[in-house]
Amino acid sequence: MSHTSLPRSPRLRRIAPVLAVTAAAALTLAGCSSSSGGKKAEESGAAVSAGKADTPRMTIAMVTHAPSGDTFWDTIRKGAEAAAAKDNVKLIYSNDETAADQANLVQNAIDQKVDGIAVTLAKPDAMKAVVAKAEAAGIPVVGFNAGLSEWKKQGLLSFFGQDESVSGQALGTKLNDTGAKHALCVVQAQGDVNLEQRCAGVKKTFSGTTDNLYVNGTDMPSVKSTITAKLAQDKSIDEVITLGAPFALTAAQATSESGSKAKVATFDLNKDLISAIEKGSIQFAVDQQPYLQGYLAVDSLWLYKTNGNYSGGGEQPILTGPAFVDKSNVDTVAQFAAKGTR
Repeated sequence: MSHTSLPRSPRLRRIAPVLAVTAAAALTLAGCSSSSGGKKAEESGAAVSAGKADTPRMTIAMVTHAPSGDTFWDTIRKGAEAAAAKDNVKLIYSNDETAADQANLVQNAIDQKVDGIAVTLAKPDAMKAVVAKAEAAGIPVVGFNAGLSEWKKQGLLSFFGQDESVSGQALGTKLNDTGAKHALCVVQAQGDVNLEQRCAGVKKTFSGTTDNLYVNGTDMPSVKSTITAKLAQDKSIDEVITLGAPFALTAAQATSESGSKAKVATFDLNKDLISAIEKGSIQFAVDQQPYLQGYLAVDSLWLYKTNGNYSGGGEQPILTGPAFVDKSNVDTVAQFAAKGTR
């Protein structure tokens, strides 16, 4: 299959306008985080599509750091599949939460001579060498979800996601309005730059005390017991912040079992979390629109191949969040979450 012959234009990079597009900059409507749920790499699902391109068939590899069982990444994948169906693209999806193994998956895509690669940079240093190999092989690479601070340094064409520091700061500011005094930020994967930036952002703007609690995100019973023990030990904690929807639901159970009166807020959405917001067991969620991240990552590579387009002008990221989902707007989002696209 053919590779793009379009050069990375230095002139374009100099004159590109500031095109940072935020799908939810006003923080009014919204949904961030995680995995394929163990589905096979090339499995296709029903996708929303507005017609189908008649451009030549191309192959795009999407390689993520998603852990098994995290439904956040199912939503990203659905977006990618929708774009692939529209653009006459064969999508090869693969994931591994271990940085070295994720890098090996990118190398596999290079060996298959794909026409484009969309990759997450949760551990950017571990991905740097293999991303450079892809670019040297003439394969265009875009980043999404993780790696906003690194995508330009590594020469990627574009980036689609949210600024995690900004999203954390937004959540911290919102907590000030709720009257919270002591927040516990639960990190399910130590060293993941996205997650660390969120908690750091909260700490920057929240006027109360913020502590981090590290848990093993691949073992949910352990997550629950660790949060329960912490809340039982420290009754001053009145807010639990989780960094993914499944962890928020578990944290809500932990607060109940520990006898804590702490409230729970989170980053990211899924169908069950929408229901929890409606019922009031979860205060609110910060939405980064993962469906949009997957869709734009694939579509941008098709546009680059077929029309020489640089999303964001090659200079600025395309921001897909943050935005808040709470009781005031949850009904609007619920109809889409029910389909697994929010």
